[in-house]
Amino acid sequence: MRKAYFAISYSNRNQFNIEVDSLKKLFSKHNIDLLVFVDTYNFKPAEEKEMMQTAFDEIDSSDILIAELTTKSIGVGIEIGYAAAKNKPIYYLKKITAEYSTTAAGCSCCTIEYKNETDLIITMKKMLKKIKY
Repeated sequence: MRKAYFAISYSNRNQFNIEVDSLKKLFSKHNIDLLVFVDTYNFKPAEEKEMMQTAFDEIDSSDILIAELTTKSIGVGIEIGYAAAKNKPIYYLKKITAEYSTTAAGCSCCTIEYKNETDLIITMKKMLKKIKY
């Protein structure tokens, strides 16, 4: 099974429950495991080295990285930079109303701006058809 790493801000994760659940279902239909790092792992403040090494290991074992940056996040920026250094395709997601990140866009093969969950799923369906592994 193919794997996609989903990077999203831990502190803002709950604002995107509908989008993440819909993306998980969509990716599953395409035989892609969508790993949402902040949902899968829980680290204590003193475990920052283990957290980052685990994130890097998961990115290494993933085919693509999806970054939700409607809300800015230093951690997601680091994940994008690491994935870019590893030549992983990066898909930058943000709501239309959110501030545009030139650094995220500069590392990404595609920027997906969406209005709502339905719009996101329609656009991602089209993108999944184009993704080459």
